[in-house]
Amino acid sequence: MTKRSVLGVLVDATTYADATGRIIDAAESGRPFAVTALAVHGVMEGVHDKALGARLNSFDLVTPDGQPVRWALNLLYGAGLDDRVYGPTLTLKVLERAAATGLPIYLYGSTQPTLDRLVPALRTMFPDIKIAGVEASKFRAVEPGEAERIAERITASGARIVLVGLGCPRQEIFTHALREHLSMPLLAVGAAFDYHAGGLRKPPPWMQRAGLEWLWRLGLEPKRLWKRYLLLNPEYLARLAAQKVRVWKAAPPQPSRDAPATFPV
Repeated sequence: MTKRSVLGVLVDATTYADATGRIIDAAESGRPFAVTALAVHGVMEGVHDKALGARLNSFDLVTPDGQPVRWALNLLYGAGLDDRVYGPTLTLKVLERAAATGLPIYLYGSTQPTLDRLVPALRTMFPDIKIAGVEASKFRAVEPGEAERIAERITASGARIVLVGLGCPRQEIFTHALREHLSMPLLAVGAAFDYHAGGLRKPPPWMQRAGLEWLWRLGLEPKRLWKRYLLLNPEYLARLAAQKVRVWKAAPPQPSRDAPATFPV
């Protein structure tokens, strides 16, 4: 009921409290629940790749990670959102609730050195956190039967929530594919692993409020990110304006629960 089309990608007009509550409820109920937080880059990936867009539109919860996505919900639908639902912050709120309620978590993705820094950092922030398992990305395509084996390891660990840090759109493809194998929430959390492990510096709050986090990230990694921000951001604004004045109908791709034949692990 909270989903709205932003350039054809369905994003939920939600808040931190609502999103956290829905995730914890799914964890306590033991049911599949796919979650991601999309900024402009994630939305545009879904626009350009219709198969990915269809997968995103089958997610149970897609939060407005970036301020421009929140602004789009307010502009197009009068959502009245006062704040975005930023992936790294949502991660901390979910972990806080998980620690308080005794729900074990599983960390999947990133590199082993990052995970080695992340685990003690999380235990410092949340002394009661239960970390059931940790598994670094293999940085390759899935092998036949591997999805089932990954799901078996996660289930056997006793985890009730999985955090997936593979980067967009790899983490969304992985989350979509694993959802059918796991009776628990999977959260695609983007750069949350790197931020909370101390590998990435956060921009000052004023830049976050002004929707300028992309500029901060561009300054830190210009060679890797220049195409993402300098090409996709103007295209996003142009398409948003076209959707607003109804000269372009952003039709959502048909939602699909079919797992891709190959996906990143």
